[in-house]
Formats: sequence, structure tokens, C-alpha cells
Amino acid sequence: MKDALLVIPTLDGPLRKAVELAGVEVTCVGSTKLNDIARGEPSTGYDGAIVDATAVNFTDAMNLCRQLRQRERTISPIVLVLDRYQLDELTFREDLFDDFVVAPVDPSELAARLHHRLRRAGHEGSTSLVEEGGLILNLETYQATIDGRAMDLTYMEYELLRFLATNPQRVFTRETLLNRVWGYEYYGGARTVDVHIRRLRAKLGEENAHLIQTVRSVGYKFGGDREF
Repeated sequence: MKDALLVIPTLDGPLRKAVELAGVEVTCVGSTKLNDIARGEPSTGYDGAIVDATAVNFTDAMNLCRQLRQRERTISPIVLVLDRYQLDELTFREDLFDDFVVAPVDPSELAARLHHRLRRAGHEGSTSLVEEGGLILNLETYQATIDGRAMDLTYMEYELLRFLATNPQRVFTRETLLNRVWGYEYYGGARTVDVHIRRLRAKLGEENAHLIQTVRSVGYKFGGDREF
């Protein structure tokens, strides 16, 4: 059975090519039907959505993403299409979408992102908890606890921890983590990763900081024996 994708508000040439490459079924919702989305229609389940912020007002696009997140049957992943000049507007809105691409859209890139996000969502759907040592991640509720106490994580701290924890024992370079967690268009340097790793270790506490290990001259990995 193919994944079903909701596309808002249109399906132009590059978007059509991308979803064809990704091999998904689509339902398009025109701009005249956006209020229906706010009411939770259509009610049919979807495996993901593309929201094209280049075809509607950017604020309206963000509101649509929020409404998709708040539906009784949440639609995820949400991939945002936007113009380069809108990149700064994404700050503090990272919780409203899962990935984004900058127009003009490269169909192959968007197809690859769709495929990755849909597969990742399907994999995560098979188990909602990740447990390692004293750490428990709830992938459905975005909650994390360590030794029974709730962890106060920012969105990006949680995303980084989730990515590492769902890929245990795999070593990732800083550049790969920037691409996979922050997104390919993120302009921050590799130091961003180091800062977030340091914060995560502090929040994990001294007894559990070893869950995120440094692989010298390479990057970071999750899990493994305690370092001495």
C-alpha cells in the first residue's frame, strides 16, 4: 500500500515530479479549501503533508502546519516548501514542520526527503519508546525522562537526542548531524552540534552523560560502555 500524502495548496511541476519519484499517492487541497483543514477535513488519514509556503501567505502556511499538528489524527511528517528569503522566519517555529526545501524545488532532493521522512515515521510508529540505561524517550509525546525524572529539553535538543538514540552505536560526523537534524539548509557551523551535545550531557547528568560518546576525530555516537 502506498503512502498517502496531503499537498497544500497545489501540485505544480516540480512537486508533481517529486511525489512521482517518491512513489506516493497524493490529495491536493486548493487555497479555497484551507478553512476545511482548520476544521480537520478531510478526515481521511494521511501519512504526511507538503505545505507550499511559496503559493500562500507565509503566516497562513505556518498556521496550516500548526493546524495539521493539532488535528485529532496528527499528520506527520510535514515538509515545508519556502523561498530563501523566508528562512529567517523559521526561527522558533521548528516544532511546526519536520523538514523543508528551498524553492526552486529540486524534484530529486524533495523525493529523497519525502522518502526518508515517511520511512522514518513508519519505523518510529512500530515502537513508541526508546530505552537505554536510565533514559526513556517517548517518540509519540516528545517526552524524555532520565532515572525517572523529566528532562527539560529544547526542541532541537530533543531532536538530536532522538536521532542519536534511534540510531544506536552508529557514529555520525558533526556535518552529518547538522544535515540530518537541523536540515540541509541550516547555516550554523559544526560548533552548534558541540554546544547541543554538551547541553544534553549536562541534562543527562554525570551518571548518564556517557550515553552520548565522543569518537575522536570523527563525531558522536549513542550507547556503548561507560568511558573511563
